[in-house]
Amino acid sequence: MNRLSMIRTIAITLICTLSISTSWAGSASPKDNQHDVEVLKSFAKQVERYAAEQGARAFIIGRIGRPKSQLPEGVTFTHAAIAIYSDIQLDNGDTIQGYAVHNLYQKEGDKSKSTLVTDYPVDFFWGVHDLKAGIIIPEPQLQARLIQAIARGDNAKVHNAEYSVMANPFNGEFQNCTEHTLDVINASIYQTTDKAKLKANAKAYFQPQRIKTSPLALLFGSAFMKDLTLKDHSGKIYTATFTSIAQYLEENSLMRNAVMLDENGNTSSLL
Repeated sequence: MNRLSMIRTIAITLICTLSISTSWAGSASPKDNQHDVEVLKSFAKQVERYAAEQGARAFIIGRIGRPKSQLPEGVTFTHAAIAIYSDIQLDNGDTIQGYAVHNLYQKEGDKSKSTLVTDYPVDFFWGVHDLKAGIIIPEPQLQARLIQAIARGDNAKVHNAEYSVMANPFNGEFQNCTEHTLDVINASIYQTTDKAKLKANAKAYFQPQRIKTSPLALLFGSAFMKDLTLKDHSGKIYTATFTSIAQYLEENSLMRNAVMLDENGNTSSLL
């Protein structure tokens, strides 16, 4: 694999995808999904059922969009979002209860920009490589605060549309899906949407994931990819990941549990 190919592989694995057109099952073509549709639906329901059985009204959800062999060392999940138990209106006008997933996705026409999209578990897992879900269940008070934060639109207030795969979680120049998830969590913890305060608290208490690859190689790759920049970094490259968010919540006694759930209903500890 040449250097440019390596950079593209690393970057693709960290991109908060799928893109908008493939994030909804209804608008995705069959080739976008690697699994039988009924199996996918069953898995999505399994994730919801597990969360409900744990009493989760809000949780952090992760997915695996690429083969493990293509993931950088220490990175398991390629996308993170916040799931909230909600009233969901169906196309026929009926209302049901289930989990709505609040995401940051890259814009389809401009990968260097992002937008906020609400979808649902079956859409969230559409197109994933592995039918495995990351599930982080915060302690009840933080769950309540996450619900309030989403209801107030705090996720929109802390959103930064300037997207970078390797966004530095300690400054506000760029944002990716995991940094956005972290920002919403911290907005809920500290009861503020002041971005300067959120970044100061992240720097004081959050330990991001180091991406162990050559900064020179990343710099080379950034010349070819609009959604990969190192302008917000100096020295070693660190970014927020699903697992680093779990570690952050555990270290601060803000988490009930964190697991990986597979398509057979088996769970394993995330940490």
